[in-house]
This record gives sequence, C-alpha cells and structure tokens, in this order.
Amino acid sequence: MENCVEISGLVKRYKAFALGPVSFQLPGGAILGLIGENGAGKTTLLKSMLGICNPSEGKIKLLGTKPAAAKQDIGVVLDDCFFYTDLKPKDAGAVLCHVYRDWDNALYEAYLKKFDVPANRVIKEFSRGMRMKLSLACALAHKPKLLVLDEATAGLDPVVRDEILDDLLDFVSDEDHAILISSHITSDLEKVADYIVYLHRGTILLQGEKDRLLESYGRLACTRDALSKIDPSELVRVKKSQYTTEALVQNRSQFTRRHPGLVVEPVSLDQIMVFMERGERP
Repeated sequence: MENCVEISGLVKRYKAFALGPVSFQLPGGAILGLIGENGAGKTTLLKSMLGICNPSEGKIKLLGTKPAAAKQDIGVVLDDCFFYTDLKPKDAGAVLCHVYRDWDNALYEAYLKKFDVPANRVIKEFSRGMRMKLSLACALAHKPKLLVLDEATAGLDPVVRDEILDDLLDFVSDEDHAILISSHITSDLEKVADYIVYLHRGTILLQGEKDRLLESYGRLACTRDALSKIDPSELVRVKKSQYTTEALVQNRSQFTRRHPGLVVEPVSLDQIMVFMERGERP
C-alpha cells in the first residue's frame, strides 16, 4: 500500500512560534487524526502541506509527488468557508467547474441536497455549520484522492456529523484514497481514524495507530501513599488534587501484571490530552 502523505522533518518558524520538526506518513485507505490544543500548530501544519505557507525546512510529498503537482487530486476544507459570501452555492459550483478538471456538477448537487444546503441562498446568511457542509460538498465534488480537513465537523449537529463520518469511511474504502483530519472532537476521531498524531506546542508528543494507543494507555486512580510506592518510570503524567490522585499509565497490561492490587481503566483521546497538558511529570 503506497503512502498518500509523507512528511519528513517539516519545520515552520515564526517569531513567536515554531512548528516541528514533524515527520509522519499516511498510507492509502486510511484516516489520520490530528489532535492538539489551540495553538499547537495543527493549522500551520496543514497550510504548510498545502503550500499556503512555505515551510522553513523539511520535505512534503502528497500522492507521490510535490504538493503543487497534486493539487487537482486534493480536496480541502479549512477552518472557515473560503467563498466570497455574496455568492450562492450554485455560483460556487459554476466557478469551481473551471478550476478542477474532474469537477462533477451532478455529484456536487447531490451533496448539497444530502447535506441540506440551499443552492440559491447567499452564503453570508449561512451558519458556520452550513458553511462547513458547503465546503465539504465542494471538496468531494471534484473526486479527490486525498482529503485535508481542518475542523470539518465543527458546528454540525450529531446526526449530520455521524452521516459525514460515514461518508469519510466510504471515501477511504478505496485504498488509493486517504484523509487527514484535524479535529477537537476527538470522539469523531475515535470512530473513524486509523492513526493519530498529537501535536503539543509545535512538536509531536505522541503518534501511532489509534487502536494501539487506546489499548496501551490507561488511567490509574489510587491513594497518594500507593502512588508513592510506584516507580516513576512506570507513569507518564500525574494529577493530584485535594480529593483525588490519578496517573496516566503507558502500558496498561504490563502495569496491571506488576501491580495486581491496583485498577487501571481505559482512557479516551480526550483524557490522554488532559493528562499530557495538565498533568505533571512523575
């Protein structure tokens, strides 16, 4: 299976912030979820990949070639709608059919109908959620091989989000297709992502197969006395309050074998992020 995305040593420097070095790969037929706090560098990473901003260092290969050569085969949804807001969705289609060689207007109209986006209403009257659905329809209507989505499910109600996630899973059923999606809604990523890259202050804090990460990490809740008897090397982060003491454990099964009297619960991506950002190193 060939990689649809290959990032190697990507660095982007600003006066007050630096991204990288960042390296990861995304194979065809898979979805990679990009997570991290606000300001972690997720949007900077996506814009660097797409050539919207020029990286300071590193190599980027999309669909086996340079980003500029692959742009016809990339569908993009950024954090906000990029259309002139006095346009109507039907006008956007009339423009984009001249931009993308594989634009399918019938498919575009089908997505507008599916997402309940009115074709003859001006975009400036749309809610944020409606604009995101319009952007998704445009991204899918030219039959891309790679989708790059920045908070694409933000502002959507749970039913529509679930429908769109099913569409994304259908999209990657073709092993020539892949999706890179940045999202704060980690429950969406737990449903559809195959891989996770977690950015924190511009660097990758952890990455890997989503299922393995969720199977490996765990939450330990115990007394302070019990925690003091554990080798700090077995713990990733520790959180203490007046009433609770808890820790993030990286190898749940191994830890449980060493400490059969302690209970380690499974964790979500949200819980891992909270531990990493609010917990202390042991």
